[in-house]
Amino acid sequence: MFEQVFQDLPHVELLQWLARGSLKQNLSRAIRLWVWLCSLYGNSQKRLVLNDSFTYAEWRDAFFTRTHPKGDIIPKPHDSLCPCSKTTAEWLFCEKTSISAPQWKGLMLAHTGMDLSHLEQLLQQRLFGVTRRSLQGDLQTLADLGWLQYKAQKYHRVREFPPRPVSSQDEVTPTQLSAFELNFLQEDLVAISRVRRRCHAIAETYAQKINGVQRFFLQLDYVIPRSTIDIVEDWQYKLRQLWAKTPVPPVKLSYKSARVGNVVDCIVYPVCIYYVQRAVYLCAYGESPERKTNWYNFRLDRIHKMTALEWTSVIPSHLQQCYQKASLPTPDYIAIEMSQAWGFDFYLPSQLMLLRFDRNFHDRYIQNTFRHETFEAISYKQAKNLIQQNTKQPEQQQTLLKILENRSDKDAYYRLYYRHGDNNVSMRIRAWRPKAEVIMPWELRKNIADDVATEFNLYHNCGNY
Repeated sequence: MFEQVFQDLPHVELLQWLARGSLKQNLSRAIRLWVWLCSLYGNSQKRLVLNDSFTYAEWRDAFFTRTHPKGDIIPKPHDSLCPCSKTTAEWLFCEKTSISAPQWKGLMLAHTGMDLSHLEQLLQQRLFGVTRRSLQGDLQTLADLGWLQYKAQKYHRVREFPPRPVSSQDEVTPTQLSAFELNFLQEDLVAISRVRRRCHAIAETYAQKINGVQRFFLQLDYVIPRSTIDIVEDWQYKLRQLWAKTPVPPVKLSYKSARVGNVVDCIVYPVCIYYVQRAVYLCAYGESPERKTNWYNFRLDRIHKMTALEWTSVIPSHLQQCYQKASLPTPDYIAIEMSQAWGFDFYLPSQLMLLRFDRNFHDRYIQNTFRHETFEAISYKQAKNLIQQNTKQPEQQQTLLKILENRSDKDAYYRLYYRHGDNNVSMRIRAWRPKAEVIMPWELRKNIADDVATEFNLYHNCGNY
């Protein structure tokens, strides 16, 4: 007989994982799946009297009363003792769970963005007042998530639970985080274990209220509008399904490109997802919108359509060659490339930069902060040598050396590598102006000078309105 016990509470993170997409749209099904798991793996009071291998009909007869309809229709209320008569609220807020209804509702509203009236209406619906087809779909979903195995026309309990966001009454306290929840954190490769420890410490120290007051808050800037959040979640769920396949297939994306200014089709191999610069991106290898690089970071909310292909389909030759040679790119490659130069567009060319900060600004806002692995403070003399060694055009070299002579040797100078053409790098430098100055490379300095001239024309007559 199976020994592991499922005691997870229906907290937001678990329900989001069970929803396999938008929790706002799939909340009832996610809660129903949680009840399924309690009935299959719960303790002796919750677990059904059911063999470890069973059919849908056997589960139905063990779960519902004898008078429960067996056809493929939504069962009408027929027996107050039948589980199909219980509302969603009755499953959630009872002595067995000890869940605070106001607190749970508040968290759910904050996470999904749904209206309270809509949530209340959903909670009053009969959770298992659904068709046989829906319940069989639940079984298939549990199999897809790794909670069951389907073979020989029967469902079989598993010996090990799949990794998931964990929270239970007996095993895990609300302040604990599992490794499952933190294994996606990315920083520089050397310091990643330190980052995880810090996150654990922060969460364990501040997750709960102190004397009844919540003192710790985490706010993430997110430029994606609420109207497309569900789309982003749906694409993340679809990608999760594709990555569970062997081999992982290529996909055809219909993508609204900001650079191209139109919707373009790109055939790519999806590698991984990053949340960076206030949005969620798919890092993929194959075709880019402009067809200038083999790699591209696709913003998920701009994907209009995603179609899985076969490796036998017509796909770019360089992508097909990677597949045939079993050398498809991995997330590790992306992490290493991002550590080599500043910027998220890791596929753009890396160039050396000489950056000057006003000393007062530097000591207040830059000193003792981390920007990128390649940021290295250098002396005024080293800055001069850097220009001489790396600016090949004599006229440009002399101009930059004269510019440096007119700058204070007391200012802060940095050498670093960056991704030339990365928009996020340009935006960061723009935010530092005029307290920061790019001295080298020449091309980047000239581009910034052009931007400054254009900006000056917008503002220089501000007193003449």
